[in-house]
Amino acid sequence: MKEAGYDAYLVGGCVRDLLLGHEPKDFDVATNASPEQVHKVFKRSRLIGRRFKLVHVRFGREVIEVATFRAPPEAEQHVDDQGRIVRDNVYGTLEQDAWRRDFTINALYYNIQDFSIVDYTDGLADLQAGKIRLIGNVETRYREDPVRILRAIRFVGKLGLVMDDDTEAWIPTLAGLLKDIPPARLFDETLKLYLSGNAAVTNELLNHYGVFEHLFPQTDALLHEEQDGYPRVLLTKALENTDKRIDDNKPVTPAFLFAALLWEPVRQRWQDYMANNIPAIPALQRAASEVIAEQVQRVAIPKRYTLVTRDIWVLQIRLTQRLGKRAFRSLAHPKFRAGYDFLLLRNESGEALEELSEWWTLFQEQDEAEQQKMINALPASAGGAKKRPRRRRRRKPVVKSD
Repeated sequence: MKEAGYDAYLVGGCVRDLLLGHEPKDFDVATNASPEQVHKVFKRSRLIGRRFKLVHVRFGREVIEVATFRAPPEAEQHVDDQGRIVRDNVYGTLEQDAWRRDFTINALYYNIQDFSIVDYTDGLADLQAGKIRLIGNVETRYREDPVRILRAIRFVGKLGLVMDDDTEAWIPTLAGLLKDIPPARLFDETLKLYLSGNAAVTNELLNHYGVFEHLFPQTDALLHEEQDGYPRVLLTKALENTDKRIDDNKPVTPAFLFAALLWEPVRQRWQDYMANNIPAIPALQRAASEVIAEQVQRVAIPKRYTLVTRDIWVLQIRLTQRLGKRAFRSLAHPKFRAGYDFLLLRNESGEALEELSEWWTLFQEQDEAEQQKMINALPASAGGAKKRPRRRRRRKPVVKSD
């Protein structure tokens, strides 16, 4: 960019993380070049976005996001009735760009020419004080983009910082504005909240500020109804396990996360349907379909994840059915490990599943002959394929002729 005659700065999270001693996961660049000009400079780039027009520049496997300096919101009128910005492609200066950013700690610019930090909003001082502060009028900034509520909470959970009084005080009042955010965008933000390595703490913050109910309303209602604390314990343990896997550099599937987040509403509907004499698996599938259909109205979980989430839930029934060849079929299921882990999670959270959990733990360690012995030793109550009674063929009546 510099060689092409434009100004360009590293900005936002990468600068913040470097100053905190963390390794940045990605790099963003701010420039005085228009998106079209940036696109011309880099052959391996593409224009994206409508509300915020950006350029993605590819370097090897990395993608660097390049944005043109923007003017503050008051310089244009593209807002809806709630004050939310619906279009923001009015370009400005470096200083104007700084003042239109969300938090002071994200408005720090690194100049690669002289290795200096450009700071118009006292972001350095806030970073040193461990403070998260919105730039400008707090109510206005939240109304412009309610997702800033989620970002503030995520930074508290992830970075261990604290919000200043105004930034914190408006969250419970304005959290309801999240219902106007497109569900697909809330899905992206939800993954950032729960896959940052600090999911357990972040979830506590979401509940504390009354935000969780706007993301997972079905689950939230049942968390408050339950007296024994089971669903809250299960969710907390699931999030702690997720954090540990991330810390250990192990893979994490969002499908397992959503299986835990939505298990309680599914479990209760499932039990209600079985109480009305609907067989276990059809009852669970019906409950799952209804809960997911309601959930995607808030957070649009893609089908590639909900299909796996359903498999995890259905395996909770399959794993109880161990006679005949059923145990071998479950063990061969592509999502067996996730279903088994979820079974252990349920047991650790208070469901009486200790015998079943121990049986499956041991079963996996045996050779096929020993596995068959374990199956043969099971009582009839362990479930298995029921033989259908043979239907007797009815003989056609013989018609006698006179």
